[in-house]
Amino acid sequence: MQKLALSQSLQQRLSPQQIQFIKLLQIPTAELNQRIEEELEINPALEEGMETQKRSQDEDIYGETSVSSDDEYINDFNEYDSLDTYELNVKEYINQDEYSGYKMASDGWGEEERDTTPVISMDSLSESLLQQLGFLRLDERETQIGQQLIGSIEDDGYLRRPIRSICNDLAFGQNVYCSEDEVILILKKIQKFEPAGIGARDLQECLILQLEKNRNSLENNIALTILEDHFEEFTKKHFDKIQRKLNIEDETLKKALSLITRLNPKPGNIGSTANNVAYLTADFIVSSVNGKSEIVLNSKNAPQLRVSRSFSEMLDTYDKSDKQNRQIKETVSFVKQKLDAAKWFIEAIKQRQQTLLKTMEAIVVYQQDFFNEGDENKLKPMILKDIAERIDMDISTVSRVANSKSVQTDFGIYPLKHFFSEGIATNNGEEASSREVKNILKELIEREPKHSPLSDDKLEKLLKKRGYNIARRTVAKYREQLAIPVARLRKEM
Repeated sequence: MQKLALSQSLQQRLSPQQIQFIKLLQIPTAELNQRIEEELEINPALEEGMETQKRSQDEDIYGETSVSSDDEYINDFNEYDSLDTYELNVKEYINQDEYSGYKMASDGWGEEERDTTPVISMDSLSESLLQQLGFLRLDERETQIGQQLIGSIEDDGYLRRPIRSICNDLAFGQNVYCSEDEVILILKKIQKFEPAGIGARDLQECLILQLEKNRNSLENNIALTILEDHFEEFTKKHFDKIQRKLNIEDETLKKALSLITRLNPKPGNIGSTANNVAYLTADFIVSSVNGKSEIVLNSKNAPQLRVSRSFSEMLDTYDKSDKQNRQIKETVSFVKQKLDAAKWFIEAIKQRQQTLLKTMEAIVVYQQDFFNEGDENKLKPMILKDIAERIDMDISTVSRVANSKSVQTDFGIYPLKHFFSEGIATNNGEEASSREVKNILKELIEREPKHSPLSDDKLEKLLKKRGYNIARRTVAKYREQLAIPVARLRKEM
């Protein structure tokens, strides 16, 4: 027999305001503007504040964003007309789900904010290939096959879709039935287009297509032979085997290998569009002024925000009216909900800025030697816990700040994660940053003899001679993190 019983329990749950703050904290400055625009569109009670004076150019780029408090937006009421001249259709606000006409006046760029950076207009890769296809004397059937092939070429210039699948696409999509040989015949013509190597089905074919453009020199012919007949030995850098099989001298082999290494493994990147141009926006700016580090939060993408005076007065007006009217109750509930959401969002933006600045200040103090001189060897071992204890916040909060954020210094732009590293014990009892060890490891590999690269065991011994107690597996881990291949693959003639 089932019995019903009541029980009490305590559970930790995040409030909607806390969830909103967490989401705002982890996004970078470059995405913050889009998030604010979304909130402005869905909440008519939130609006951008009016600037009283035009900021200077530097402030416009790096200036801090001031967010109006509850008292400040109340003082701005006199900027608006009286409520008597403001007509509101209550049913529209209650029933509609979208506010398509809201804030249309500020959707465009102002004269001060318009980006005047010149961007070169370029045709996309597919447009360029289709234009070259038009110069061939093809019938309608062959043109359809060529268009299908070009549409299947990926952004890096490779055709990875199987020929059989392309035949099926033509049959089911365009009612064009063709054999694989017909498709390959058109593909061979496309592979002669620019950029060289386009339409290749693998790396080997891509490199061969580029070399086939020029068969005049001896080195070019040897390079073609290496790629066609000894590609496996080439990828494994077994140059001595290739030299014995081809019976050529060292200098000739060096020239052929140099010719291959200058080829483009991703020919499609040449035809990238202007839309792919990316601009890195730093979240912080740290500069040295009179020997002291000054920190500025880059808040260009966070405009001044405040709660709408009209909605505040509207709530007061309806709150004093007949409470028994169902329509009035719904209106008051709607307006109050939007006002609360606007206040919560403004407070979350303010709290985000305070947390970001507080965290960055702690990082600068901890890594003061680096920010003074820009020497990465001066970076101290630092983990998330070290900063969390200094600012009296949770480790997860520091992790969200460090994620996807970057800082502009006098020595370049660095991701915040760059300053966090583990400690490595040294012979004198101190700890060195893993970043410092990686820099030394990279330096040793750059200076190694190219014909006889240093193995991980030799690198371990050289690091221990410099006073860093590090195991061979740690050397291998750091080498992989630096994207440096093993010694055999670093070998050159």
